[in-house]
Amino acid sequence: MTDPAKVRRHAERVRELVASVVRTQIKDPRLGMITITDARITADLRDATVYYTVLGDAAEQAATAAALDSAKGLLRSTVGKALGLRHSPTLTFVHDNVQDQAKHIDELLERARTSDAEVQRLAAGATYAGDAQPYKLDEDDEEDDDEVANEAPMEERR
Repeated sequence: MTDPAKVRRHAERVRELVASVVRTQIKDPRLGMITITDARITADLRDATVYYTVLGDAAEQAATAAALDSAKGLLRSTVGKALGLRHSPTLTFVHDNVQDQAKHIDELLERARTSDAEVQRLAAGATYAGDAQPYKLDEDDEEDDDEVANEAPMEERR
């Protein structure tokens, strides 16, 4: 069983290596404005998943995915040599849609802000539906309460 800290270190190193090689060694014109966001590696250090984002439309994203797929051999050999493992991990590239999710979250937060402002606007002029004292008190109950309050506690009566 592999140490989880070692797995995290290797995953971070894979992310750094892939980002460096993509920036410096891959000269494929299909490669767009790419950012390597994360890398995860299995506990047996055999399979690595690399997450990336691409600036651009769907065509540019597809072209970048094809460029990464064609450069997979170079990236795998570079990662294997740098990590010094017996087996080089296989690389799988996954498009990370963090930007779309962040945009969706921002839209939800803005919708929540506007609905909160609407609720506060409506609540500013609102009054309670009932009386200030919602419970009906009988005149006799008030007198009984006064008598109970004037009585001494049980220990003092003895």
